[in-house]
Amino acid sequence: MKRHLLLATLTTACLVPLAQADITRVGFATEPYPPFATPDATGEPHGWEVDITRAICAAAELECEIVTTSWDGLIPELTGDKIDVIAASLSITERRRETIAFSDKYYQTPAVLVGAQGIDLAPTPEGVAGMTIGVQSASIHQAYVLEHFPEATVREYQTQDEAHQDLFAGRIDATLADRLVLEDFLASHEGRMCCELKGEVAHDDATLGEGIGFGLRQEDEALREALNAAIAEVRADGTYAAITERYFDFDIYGAPAE
Repeated sequence: MKRHLLLATLTTACLVPLAQADITRVGFATEPYPPFATPDATGEPHGWEVDITRAICAAAELECEIVTTSWDGLIPELTGDKIDVIAASLSITERRRETIAFSDKYYQTPAVLVGAQGIDLAPTPEGVAGMTIGVQSASIHQAYVLEHFPEATVREYQTQDEAHQDLFAGRIDATLADRLVLEDFLASHEGRMCCELKGEVAHDDATLGEGIGFGLRQEDEALREALNAAIAEVRADGTYAAITERYFDFDIYGAPAE
C-alpha cells in the first residue's frame, strides 16, 4: 500500500506504540542539538535533520510521525518496538551494528576539540594530558576520548549544551564534539568570550564511525532499502542541496574542506 508523508505534530509524552501499522515512528532525541534538531517551546523539533528526514520520508512514500525520547533511550526504544527509526545524528559504528542496523549515511562531519582561550591544548594524547574534557554521554566523542586520551579526565554530560555551559564557566578545559555543533557554540556570545578551536581529530578513526545514518531494527530490511533509495533520490534530485543551503554553506554529506 502506498504511503504518503505525514507532517505530524510532535509526540512529547512517553512513547506509546501506535495502532496504525502503516505509520513509521521516527525517533529524535529530546535534548537540543543545534543546528540539526532543537525543540521549540512546545517540544517540537526543528532543524536541518528534521527537514531532511521529512524529505526522505516523502521520497520513500512513508507516512512518518516524529516522536521523542532521551538520547540514551533511543536504541532501547528502537529494539523495544516503540519507534521504527532513529534520526538523531547517530553515527554508524561497528559496535552499534552489534545491536541495530543502519541505513546509508546521510551526512558526515568531523570531530573537533574546543577549549578555553589561552590554554595550550591540542587534540592529541599529549596535548590533553592532565586536562578535563567534557563529552556527551553515550556519544562517539565519549568513546573517542576514552580510547585515545587516557591521561585526560573525562566528564560526561546528558547534553552537549551542558558541556558548553561548564566550558564557559571554567569547570572543564575542553570539549570534543561534532564540528558544526561546536562552531555554532563558538559563534555564540559565550563561545566568543571563552573559547577557541584547538584542532580536528583524525576523521578516519574507526571509533568515530562511517558517518550519520538512520538506525533501524536488524530485521527491518525492507525499510532500510526504502530509506537508502530515498537518500539517493533526494541527493540526486536537488532536494538535499536545497534544504542544506538553508543551514550551511557547504555540502554536509561529506566533511567540509579546511
